[in-house]
Amino acid sequence: MPALVPAVPFDWLTRHIRERCRLNPHPSLQGKAGISEMVDRWEHPATPNDPPSLVRGPPAGAGAIVTCEVCGYCDVVRRSWQRGAVGPARWAVSAHFLVVGLTGGVWMARVPSAKSQVHLSDGTLGIALLAVPVGLVLGATLAERLVDRVGSTVLCRITGVGNCAVVVSPGLAHSLPELMAGLFVIGVFSGTLDVSMNAQGVRVEAAYGRRVMTSMHACYSLGAILGSLAGSAFAWASVGLLPSLAAVGAVGALIDGTAGPWLLTGTPRPASADPARPSAPSGTSVTENSPDARKRVRRLVLALGVLGICSLVGEGSAGDWSAVYLKDNLGTSAAFAALGFAAFSVTMTLGRGIGDRLIQRFGVVPVIRVCGVLATTGLAAVLATPVPGVAIVGFTVFGAGLSIVVPQVFAAGGRVDPFRPGSGLARVVGLGYTGMAAGPAIIGLIADKIGLHLALLIPLALAAWVAIAAQALRAPEATDHDARLSLAAESNA
Repeated sequence: MPALVPAVPFDWLTRHIRERCRLNPHPSLQGKAGISEMVDRWEHPATPNDPPSLVRGPPAGAGAIVTCEVCGYCDVVRRSWQRGAVGPARWAVSAHFLVVGLTGGVWMARVPSAKSQVHLSDGTLGIALLAVPVGLVLGATLAERLVDRVGSTVLCRITGVGNCAVVVSPGLAHSLPELMAGLFVIGVFSGTLDVSMNAQGVRVEAAYGRRVMTSMHACYSLGAILGSLAGSAFAWASVGLLPSLAAVGAVGALIDGTAGPWLLTGTPRPASADPARPSAPSGTSVTENSPDARKRVRRLVLALGVLGICSLVGEGSAGDWSAVYLKDNLGTSAAFAALGFAAFSVTMTLGRGIGDRLIQRFGVVPVIRVCGVLATTGLAAVLATPVPGVAIVGFTVFGAGLSIVVPQVFAAGGRVDPFRPGSGLARVVGLGYTGMAAGPAIIGLIADKIGLHLALLIPLALAAWVAIAAQALRAPEATDHDARLSLAAESNA
């Protein structure tokens, strides 16, 4: 028998559960608590004073399985000691992010070894590396068709281990076609994995009832730093390319294989799919029979995709061009030039580590606006100064500004369409990867014509657009019809 409780999304959760539902929470629930914490501790029985319209059957007891409806669709929350519980699921998703960053970091550090092994010039290496973003876009497109059909759990587990297996393919390549084929396969697996693990992250965030997506993305940045250090250590120890990639692939497969069973299982269903609950008017809800709502979804996906492009072009520009700019334009040594991207990566990781708390306190739109301003200011300082040390500080600020944008854009993409959360996320991710693939290459082509200093005005303008268009991340206003949270408890007995 279910116990139905109306509620509202995210930040208003605790206040509305107390004020609108007139519940008398257990003393251990004083202060804000996540949905899963509230459900796990909700052991007091129903009382005669509970409104009869709000309570249907016994409340959640020991061993309960609870359905949480947040952000327009439902999910299952279990007790913390069970597989499928939200707490372990959060760490499982974070582990997948960590492994993606770890394997990618080792590969990027060993790119010079791959270039030597295949006997490539700088130009042909650039052509070979384009296979990765092309595969990423195709993988995201493939995930759009699969994630809502087979579920993000199955897709994440398969592509997580598969991505660790195919990461060795560049080590087996001895010609340009072989290297491009291996990198393309890596891109396909990574793109599909990225969509599925972000879809898992959206579900975990919904079950928590507060922002946690950015902290999961911080694990990717941390993994990339660790992978870069490990790759550098392999190179210093004269370890071959294939053994290096095989070692990190084996470690990653072990981590993903261990974390996989703890992901949230099943597929979330739309809130309005339950005929027992009142539906929002057609003008404010996303329904299958509402062409206007579908058009609004497409417009919002496009707006979020543009924000993703703006941020990912900035990240790609820092990765591909920061060292080149410092060395060629400002005359630094190669070792000093590498500090630009290192500083960018460190503040990217730290920003993602604290991003959820900032958004929880100030709201997503104000935080993303400030991030856009920071990113614009940081890159503007890089381009305005002839002093290398000031430029390093500028790249540091640039990384802090971009750190929170992509996690929030992807999370919003997963919430934009409650009927097909994976599809909306995949389209946003695909658009972002398109920008990541094309952006740095376009900057390079323009730099050949007008110089790198002026070409970097492109990511500067895109960072400014993040501040201008941050309103696209605004959550829909809650109403009596369309802002509903149900807690349905079922005894396992």
